[in-house]
Amino acid sequence: MKTVVTFAALLLALPFSLAVVVVNTVWGGVRAAFGSRRPRATAVRRKTILVSGGKMTKALQLARSFHAAGHRVVLIESHAYWLTAHRFSRAVDRFYTVPRPESPEYEDALVEIVERERVDVYVPVCSPVSSLFDSKAMPRLSRSCEVIHVGPETIRDLDDKYAFAQAAASIGLRTPKSVLVTKPEDVLDFDFASERRAFILKSIAYDSVRRLDLTRLPCASEEETEAFVRSLPISPDNPWVLQEFIPGKEFCTHGTLRDGELTVHCCCKSSPSQVNYANEIAPEIERWVRRFGRALRLTGQASIDFIEADDDGQVYAIECNPRTHSAITMFYNHPELATAYLGGALSSSPIEPLPSSRPTYWLYHELWRLIVSAGSPRRFAERLRVIARGKDAVLDWRDPLPFLMLHHWHVPLLLLRDMRERRGWLKIDFNIGKLVQVGGD
Repeated sequence: MKTVVTFAALLLALPFSLAVVVVNTVWGGVRAAFGSRRPRATAVRRKTILVSGGKMTKALQLARSFHAAGHRVVLIESHAYWLTAHRFSRAVDRFYTVPRPESPEYEDALVEIVERERVDVYVPVCSPVSSLFDSKAMPRLSRSCEVIHVGPETIRDLDDKYAFAQAAASIGLRTPKSVLVTKPEDVLDFDFASERRAFILKSIAYDSVRRLDLTRLPCASEEETEAFVRSLPISPDNPWVLQEFIPGKEFCTHGTLRDGELTVHCCCKSSPSQVNYANEIAPEIERWVRRFGRALRLTGQASIDFIEADDDGQVYAIECNPRTHSAITMFYNHPELATAYLGGALSSSPIEPLPSSRPTYWLYHELWRLIVSAGSPRRFAERLRVIARGKDAVLDWRDPLPFLMLHHWHVPLLLLRDMRERRGWLKIDFNIGKLVQVGGD
C-alpha cells in the first residue's frame, strides 16, 4: 500500500515538477541574458572522462562540471539502474550499463568501454561495494587511461573503520578509541567501567540500515547489552568495530587528492541520513585531511567524517569512505572543479565551494519534511527557509531533464519493480537514486 500511495503521489506531482522546471528555466535564461555570465575554466585539451555511479547526484554533478569545462563525458551504471534519470543529461555524451561490481564480468566491461570510447580519465563515483572492485581493476585500466581512485594496496585500510583508525593514529592524528570485534563475547567482555565515554558498534562492511544505529554501550543493564549485541551479525567473517562515542558536532568532508596533495576540499555539518549540504570553514579539519593524504601519498577521493568533541574541543576522525561524497554538489557553480580533478595548474590550496554557492538539497525530500512538520509552525518555517536559501542539487535550468526524469521516471520505475518483487523499502533516497531496503545495495 505504501508503494502504491507513493507512486500515485508522484504521478499527481508531475504538473508541479513541470512548473518548477519551466519557471527555473525561464528565470535562469533571464538572469543569463541580463546578468553576469558564470566564469568557466575551459580545458586546454578536450578529454573523454568516464564517470561511474550514474544513478547518484554526485555523478551528475561531476558530469556537468567536466562537460562545462569542455570535456566529453561517458556515464555508466549497473544494469539494474539502466533507468537512471541522469542518462538524459545534456552533459552526458554516451551512457552504458555494466554488470554488478562483484560480477566476474565487471572488470572486462570497464576495460571494453574504456577502449571503445578512448577514455582518457576514469573517475569512479563508487558505491560502498564498488570501491574495492574499481580499485582491483586499476592495473588493467591504467594501461589505457588515468584512474582517479585509491589503489588496491590502500583501499581496504581506508574502507575498514578499524584499520583506518589505526593508520591515522600511527601518524599522530586523533581518532576515537577503536576495538576490533569478531564475536559478541569481545564486546560483552570489554571493560566499559574503565572508560570515560560510552561506545557504539559499527559494521565494518557497509550496512545500509544498521549504519544509522547509534545505540550507546553499555545499555542500562547487562541483559539489555547482551540482547543488543547478540542481535547483530558479528562474526570472524563479518567483523565490527567497537568505537568510543564522542559527543560533539559532526562534520563530513569530501577530498580529492593527487599524489598526496589535496586539490578539492569541502566540509559540512553532518547528520545520520544526510540530504542537506552547506559549506563550513574548518581549518583544523582541512589540516587533518592534508596530513593524512600526504602521509599515505593518496590519489583518489576520500570522504572523512569528523567529530568536534564537546568536552575537549578537539577534532577526531571517525571513519573514511574512499569515494566521492554527495557534498560535491556544493561545487555546482565552481569554474575550476574539473581542472582540480584532472591535475591542472592551481594554487597550493585546494579549491572549496565558492562564497556564492548556496546550500544544496533535494526538493522532494524537503517537500516531505514540510508535510510532516505541518503541525509545528517553527519547523515548517525552517524547511521553507532551507528551500528559499538553497538550491536543488539536481535542478539546473541549463539541464532540466534529469530533475523531471528522476521524480517521474527513475523513482516510479523503482517503485514498480518493488511492487513486482515485493521486497519492501524503508525510504526513497533521491540523492543516490535508489530505494533503501534491508539487504539492499
